[in-house]
Order: sequence, then C-alpha cells, then structure tokens
Amino acid sequence: MSRTAFLVGGLATTAALTLSACSGGGAQGGDAFPEDDITFIVQAAAGGGSDLSSRALADELEQDLGVSIVVENRPGASGSTAMQYVADQEPDGYTIGFSPVEISMLGHQDFDVDPADYDFLGQIMLAPGVLVVPADSPHQTLEDFVAAGKQNELSVANAGAGSIWEATAFGLAQESGAQLTSVPFDGGAPAITAAVGGQVDAAVAGAGEAMSAYQEGQLRPLAVFHDERHPDMPDVPTAAEEGFDLEFGGWGGVYAPEGLPDDVRSTLESSIKQAAQSDSFVDTISKPGNLPVYKNADEFTEFVNSEYERFGQILGGAR
Repeated sequence: MSRTAFLVGGLATTAALTLSACSGGGAQGGDAFPEDDITFIVQAAAGGGSDLSSRALADELEQDLGVSIVVENRPGASGSTAMQYVADQEPDGYTIGFSPVEISMLGHQDFDVDPADYDFLGQIMLAPGVLVVPADSPHQTLEDFVAAGKQNELSVANAGAGSIWEATAFGLAQESGAQLTSVPFDGGAPAITAAVGGQVDAAVAGAGEAMSAYQEGQLRPLAVFHDERHPDMPDVPTAAEEGFDLEFGGWGGVYAPEGLPDDVRSTLESSIKQAAQSDSFVDTISKPGNLPVYKNADEFTEFVNSEYERFGQILGGAR
C-alpha cells in the first residue's frame, strides 16, 4: 500500500470513529433519550397499591418512549431502602422510581431520606384516607368519635408505625384534642380486619382498602380526609364538613436522582403526563378506589416540599 493510500485510509477511519462517537455508540451516550431500558424502582412488594400504579404507568410509558420500563421492587425499611437506592444512582434518566407520601415523612423519623436529593417528575395518583369504625360502633359521626376520645382513650389501627395512616391519626388527635392510641399493623388489610372484628375502636386506611368491608356493611366510615367526598363513598362526609380541616392521603408520583439534564427531565415529565392522563391508566388505578390526580414536575416538587414541612410538625409533636 502506498503512503498516500495509507493516509487517506487512516483519515477515513478517524472520521468514521468520530461520527460514531457523536451519534452515541454507547447505549446511553447519545443525544437522544431514551436509548436503553429504564428501571422503575418501587418501594413496596409486588401486588400492593404502589406496585399496581407503577406497573400501570410503566405500560403506558413503554408505548410512548419506545423502550422497556423494567419495574423492580425493593421493599424494606418503611420504603427507605428503595429511596436511598434511587438517590445513589446516576441522574441520567435511566433509573426512576415511584414516590410515595412517605418520602416526605421518613426524614422526620430517623431515616436518611431528604426530598432535596431527588428530582420530582409528576404526581400520578392519590388514595384518600378514611376513618372507619366497626358497624356496631356507638360512634355515628366524626364529632361523636372525637367527643368520646376526649373522655377516654380510643384505639386506632393503622398500616404500621411511621405510615401515612398513623400520621393521620396523630394529625386528628392534634387538631381535635381527642386521645387516640396508635395500634400499628403490618399493612392496611390487617388493620381493616382488626376494625371489622372489633379489636380496635377504629382504623385509618386508604379508601380503597376499606371499600370492600364498607360495601359489605362491616364498617362505618365516619370521614374522608380529602377536600372532596370520595366518588365510591358519596354519603361519607369529608373531615372538613365535620369541622376538622384535615387532608391526608397516600399520594404517589414519579421521581429520579437529583440532577437530571434538562432535556431528559423534559422528556420524562412529558411522557409521565401523557401516561397518567391516559384512559387505560386512569381506569386501572380507579378500580381499587384510588383517585387519578396529576401534578406536573414543578407543582409536584412544591407539593412534596410543603408536605415535608407539614409532616415535620405532625410527627415531631406526636412522639
């Protein structure tokens, strides 16, 4: 081969390598996002409300983004195991997670979880809280229940120490002056079972968790902790209607490690909005009694930060 031919061939090879690098030879090195599978971390075990919402959203995201969304369950330590894992990942958009209400609570309960460590991409759902009593309970209204709690301690079952539903009972006690004793269970279902069986005076749970027992006449809901009545419990007043301006719910959204590039953040936010407002997603999460509630990234970030401040006051005064 001549020296001229060698030089021309070398230049051609160099140019080809340069073009390859610019076009993103690696799966995650190009300008377009996404180019590879995205991992969706869920802080709860498979089969629960967080898992259901995450998988329903993942199905919609796959159709829009054109890559696989791999749902990975990482339960443990009240959800902090998953949250700390997400915080430790590269902020490249290829690891996102389901953000439960506890992300605004755990930092006040000796867990290393701080909302400042994340980029919040949008709220997608809400499970309003509800206070229920056994069907044969003497308490007919929330006012009755609070009045009784001012005279004697009342036991209130919840989904576990540190859960949103325990915090709901704390909030009601602080607002009303009632003496409410927390009785934590390992999840919302056993807490509802305890109320049905009369083992406790009441229970706080998600409306969807209490729905079946309510429809079968085993429980009497006294109030929904939401700004509107639940569409599947239209006869149950809100706490505000009963004189207590309290809102508590198991909200959920999507988050990522802090520091996403602007274009990646924009792509994810847009796709999440489309997925969360799709008929398929709304239908899937509504069946068990959840409400489709969407907030964009900025709105959700502001909301999470306000919840973090609120739970600092509630949980700080409850222990």
